[in-house]
Amino acid sequence: MREIKLSEYLENTVYPGRGIIIGQSGDGENIVMAYFIMGRSENSKNRVFEKTADGIRTKAFDESKLTDPSLVIYTPVKKYENNIIITNGDQTDTVYDFLSDNKPFEDALRTRTFEPDPILTPRISGVITVSDNAFNYKLSILKSDGGNENHALRYFYEYETPENGKGHFIHTYKYNADVPPSFEGEPKKIEIPSSIEEFFEIIWNSLNNDFKVSLYAAYINKNSGEIKERIINKNV
Repeated sequence: MREIKLSEYLENTVYPGRGIIIGQSGDGENIVMAYFIMGRSENSKNRVFEKTADGIRTKAFDESKLTDPSLVIYTPVKKYENNIIITNGDQTDTVYDFLSDNKPFEDALRTRTFEPDPILTPRISGVITVSDNAFNYKLSILKSDGGNENHALRYFYEYETPENGKGHFIHTYKYNADVPPSFEGEPKKIEIPSSIEEFFEIIWNSLNNDFKVSLYAAYINKNSGEIKERIINKNV
């Protein structure tokens, strides 16, 4: 598929919502992942990322302003054995439970659907599986059929041989609108640099300043297992 330039794409997509990126660094040495959140409501903007022992979680920046935690407080990144789960909601826990029971990623997500909010936000998910200094990854989106809450569409994408300097990007909304339409098509193929600092800056600086909330990125060395992580929160 045609490769896009991530910075240009994000700059021209005012409100992509929440996004997942998985791929391999330009030097071929690192597994790369990133997750960002954006928000339009006060409740969505009132969040930060916080490190946990095996990933990250969202938490309210100002607890007194938190009105509904159900769709904004969750664990976006969580590790299980040689798997790293990345999602935009509490389906992280569903995937974790299924993997721990030796059941696949896809089966976990077949028990879930899009979010029960007024705009039927898609659930986007990814899993990275590491084995013998190599890895593969999967992405998924669960969304309504054109806004029809009675019909769920489930898409799964599998990437067995990651390319140096390439990755895939999936996000929740196609563009900004009163009722933003769901992401359409395959995950976008993008270029990934060798440096986590460059990668991190490209994403954060390209996200719309009115809506961006938090960004997490990690580079995991395939040989040593060394992890380089970066987190930035607009609320500080």
